Parts: sequence; C-alpha cells; structure tokens
Amino acid sequence: MRDRPLRVLIGCERSGIVRRAFAALGHDVWSCDLEPAEDGSNRHIIGDVRDLLHDGWDLLAVMHPPCTRLANSGVRWLTKPPTNAPDEATTEERAAWHRLDRDTRLRIMWRLLDEGADLFSDCWNAPIPRVAIENPVMHKHAKARIRGYQPFAQSIQPWQFGTDENGPDNVKKRTCLWLRGLPALTPTGTLDGSTARPEIHHATPGPDRKRLRSRFFPGLARAMAEQWGGYAIDQIRRTA
Repeated sequence: MRDRPLRVLIGCERSGIVRRAFAALGHDVWSCDLEPAEDGSNRHIIGDVRDLLHDGWDLLAVMHPPCTRLANSGVRWLTKPPTNAPDEATTEERAAWHRLDRDTRLRIMWRLLDEGADLFSDCWNAPIPRVAIENPVMHKHAKARIRGYQPFAQSIQPWQFGTDENGPDNVKKRTCLWLRGLPALTPTGTLDGSTARPEIHHATPGPDRKRLRSRFFPGLARAMAEQWGGYAIDQIRRTA
C-alpha cells in the first residue's frame, strides 16, 4: 500500500521555509501565522495557530512562536520593565508606555509572559501525535507556567546542517527544540562552525530586526522534513 502524504501544520511561520521543505517531499503541509506568507503561497492560513490544532494533523512544528517573554535573555524585564514598550503590548499600551508607572509596566510584562506561556502550552499539549516547538532557553517563571513542561530535547546550530560556507545555514544561532513523539535531529552538514557568521546576534536595531532574527534556515528545514517526516511515515506504517 502506498504511503499517504502526512498532514503537517507549520505554526508561526510566514517565510514558508519549513513549509516548502515538507512540500518538496509531497506532504500536505500548511503554514499559519498572524501575518500573510512572504512567498504569497495559497497554502498559508492567516490566523491563530491554536484555532487549527484540532484539525487532524499528523505533525505540528511551531517554528517561530512569540518567545521573547519566555526566553532566559529577557527575564530581567520582569523586575525592571523596559524603557520602550514591547512589541507584544497592545496598541494602547504602546502609545501610553512612557506615561505608565513602574508597577503598571510590570503588570503588563507579567501578563505578556502568561500569554506566551499559554501559546506554548496549547501547542505542546495539542491533540497531535508528533509535536516540535522551537524556542530559546526558558527562564524559571516560563517553565512554571507551561502545562506539562519538559526540558528541551535538543540544542542545535544552523551551521550543523549546512554545506556551503557562504550559504544561509552557516550562521550561529542556538536553537532549542522541544519534541514530543519525534526523535532528535541528526546533523546533515559538513561545516565545523569555525566560519559560522554571527549576523543574527549582530542584527542592526530597527523595524526588521525581529523578523531577521527569527528567520529560519533551509538546510535545517530540509533535515526536519526528511527526518521527522520519514519517522512519522514509519510510525504510521507500523500501526496500520
């Protein structure tokens, strides 16, 4: 019997990089984000990924969730609110930020933490047999808020999946993966990291910085599609 294509949902992605990697292998894959797809694909859903979690997917990969409030690098803002309003704040909050007192700003920061943890929790506990979520290392307050929290399964670098020193994968960016029902990835590249570029960390402040820092990597995406897709097909075949 011929294997059926996997039904794959790529959450919080607008670049289409991971979606296209799974599509290249013939899978029924859709991306979802609050913003339109950068490549104009008709296999992209504009909306909240949580509205799609019960639609019978074989695999969920949440690649770029809003993670700033969960990341260990931002824990300091929970005791000393930032000078400028965070992107996740409401329009009204951003407009009034410089007039708000310290306690009000802190309440907003803790609320944004709760919202980020809720998104991670809903995806992590989705009724989908295989789930992968990318996120930086989390601080203790985030871990305490995530339902069924488990430590990340793997920490990788994009350059581990690259073969060209001048290619898009030869970059330094620690990527942590939380995996449920999926194996850790095996590096597929030939690079050793000595020539990896620090461009992600050195991105110039500005309106495009967040988008550039969250952009994914084609070699890593291809490994996900090949290894996780192959694993899922094998598991479905075994239970058929």
